[in-house]
Amino acid sequence: MSALIRSLALLVFLAPMLLRAAEYLPPTEGDYVIRDFKFTSGETLPELKIHYRTFGKPVKDDKGVVRNAVLITHGTTGSGGQFIRPEFAGELFGAGQPLGAMKFFIVMPDGIGHGKSSKPSDGMHAKFPHYGYVDMVEAQYRLLSDGLGVNHARLIMGTSMGGMHTWLWGETHPDFMDALMPLASLPTQISGRNRAWRRVLIDAIRNDPDWKGGEYSSQPPSLHTAAEMLWLMSSNPVLRQKDAPTLAKTDEALDKFVNDYVKTSDANDVLYAVEASHDFDPGPNLEKIRAPLLAINSADDLINPPELGILEREIKRVPRGRAIVIPLSDKTRGHGSHTIAALWKDDLVKLLKETELSQ
Repeated sequence: MSALIRSLALLVFLAPMLLRAAEYLPPTEGDYVIRDFKFTSGETLPELKIHYRTFGKPVKDDKGVVRNAVLITHGTTGSGGQFIRPEFAGELFGAGQPLGAMKFFIVMPDGIGHGKSSKPSDGMHAKFPHYGYVDMVEAQYRLLSDGLGVNHARLIMGTSMGGMHTWLWGETHPDFMDALMPLASLPTQISGRNRAWRRVLIDAIRNDPDWKGGEYSSQPPSLHTAAEMLWLMSSNPVLRQKDAPTLAKTDEALDKFVNDYVKTSDANDVLYAVEASHDFDPGPNLEKIRAPLLAINSADDLINPPELGILEREIKRVPRGRAIVIPLSDKTRGHGSHTIAALWKDDLVKLLKETELSQ
């Protein structure tokens, strides 16, 4: 009998968490095909497939304007599926949470060249059109407006590359959204160390004899180099030292990450994804952003370090812009802090409240 009582007590304890999980899982998945998509490079793809995941349903006002859509865009080599995890969806999408799926229509696309969207490894390899961030944002816009019938967004937010997309969204479609929240990004052209680590990765693949111009039959060794560089840049030194305090432990941690990464990755896909940042340069048009914008970075981000002063300087040019830099703590994860929603969800709640009247 006591075992039964303990089981019932455990069920009562877990019920709220299970209920919240059930409200946002699983997502609805689909594909939207854009016909004859023309890239800024001048290349054209007869059919560009954009895969997406959604939670909730769109709600329109009496004028036919969608009022509850939230677009969330992912980082380099990621996918919309990366957000369906306890530290993100578990903090945001449940009942009573900031982006509860019962209230909001959440759209998480796989960017061009990523996830289940059209990408080089589908068969075109290095003949796949060379895309940039401008193309990726345009495809997202087409997905929302033409594919899902979303003519307005309550919020557009993104992490890392998705954060950079968020800046571009504010400039290219300034009246489309009520609010913007870029995470782990800077509103400036890729340069300095941020450009350097990308060049190392790009050069490693392109100069690898086994890459064979993109027509390899097995993954070239340079994919391992790419994975190592991603491991190096994605966390902070304190956490890395804690998790890998000796030479042997460091090699063990790095080898595990690399081995897991190469099992599901492709060198051409990674190469294209990293090269896509070549056209990111929101600097000249920051004054065109009309929607309230809250930029959130972390102090231990090796890719966007606060000591550069770029975010603090450039945010002043955004008419309704604010910036927050989360201090280093035992809860931050360097560049990866963008997916730890507990670090910044209170600021998201404030942003949503501040922009309610603009709906």
